[in-house]
Amino acid sequence: MRPVLRRRNFLPMAAAGMTACSGGTAPPVPARRAAVAIVRAGSYAEDLVARLTEGIEACGLDVRGKRILLKPNLVEFDRSTAINTDAAVVAAAAETVARLGAAEVLIGEGPGHRRDAFSLAEEAGYRQGIPRFESLFVDLNRDDVTPVERFAHHPRIFLPNTALGVDLIISLAKMKTHHWAGATLSMKNLFGLVPGSVYGWPKNLLHYTGIARSVVELNRIFRKTFAIVDGITGMEGNGPIQGTPKHAGVLVMGRDLAAVDATCCRIMGIDPVKVQYLAMAMGTGVLDASGIEQRGEAVGTVRTNFALFGKHQALRLA
Repeated sequence: MRPVLRRRNFLPMAAAGMTACSGGTAPPVPARRAAVAIVRAGSYAEDLVARLTEGIEACGLDVRGKRILLKPNLVEFDRSTAINTDAAVVAAAAETVARLGAAEVLIGEGPGHRRDAFSLAEEAGYRQGIPRFESLFVDLNRDDVTPVERFAHHPRIFLPNTALGVDLIISLAKMKTHHWAGATLSMKNLFGLVPGSVYGWPKNLLHYTGIARSVVELNRIFRKTFAIVDGITGMEGNGPIQGTPKHAGVLVMGRDLAAVDATCCRIMGIDPVKVQYLAMAMGTGVLDASGIEQRGEAVGTVRTNFALFGKHQALRLA
C-alpha cells in the first residue's frame, strides 16, 4: 500500500516505485495491435448509453466488479463554445459502466484554471445533467495525496488518492485542438489528475516540465486506463478554451490511449506523428494505422478537418 499524505501536513516520505535497468541490447519489441472503436453519434440527444455500450464491447473492456473513475475534461466554461466533455456523455458513461457491472463509479476532475470545481460543474451543466452528481464527484485538486516516485527529472510527484486507488480510469476527453500541444485528447486529459492544491493553477509543475513530457509521464504512471473521446461536438482553432465548436459526430474509444488519440487526430485531419506528445509515446502506444484494429466506422468516412491554429498548420495530415 502507498503511504497517505494529507495535503495540509506534507511529510518527507518516499513511496515505492518501479524502475527498470538493463544492459546490452534490448530484445526486439513484438508488433502490437490496438482496437479502437469509432461510433457515430449525431447529437447529445441520441441514446448515448447504447452508443457507448457498442464501443466498449467492441474494444473488449470488462468493467465487472471494478472501481472506476470517470475523468472528464472540465477545465473552464464559456456558453458560446464547446470546452468541456458534455454532461450528457459523462452521465451516459456513468450509467453504461454501472449497467455493465462496475462495483463503484466516481467522477473526478482537477480543473486547471478554476479553484471552485463545484461552481464550474454547475455552470457546465454537470450538477443538473448528471444523476447523483454531488455523491459521485471528487475534486481532485483538493483530494488527499500520496507521493509516487519519479516524474520526468523530478524525484517524485504527489497525486490524488482517489485516482491512485481505483481499478480503472476512463479518460472522458473532448476532441479539441490546442494552441501549444496541437491537439488535446485522452492522454493530455490526465493533466486534471495533478492536484492544484499542491502544484497551483494552472498546474505549474506540468508547464515547467514541458507539456509533451508531462503527458507521457502521467500516462506511464496511470496505466489502468480506457479512453472515450467526445467528438460529437469538439473544438477547432485556438483551443483548448478559445476555439470554436466543430461538429464531428463521433465517439472514439479504446484501451490504448495513444492509439485512440492517433485515430482522433486522423479524424481531425492531423498527422499524429507530428504531435510531439504522441511521437514521444510511440514506444508504449500504437500510432501507425496499420497497427490499429479499427472497429465500427472507418476513419475516412468520418474525417472532418479541424481548423488549426497558427504554426500548427504544419500538423495537417496529407
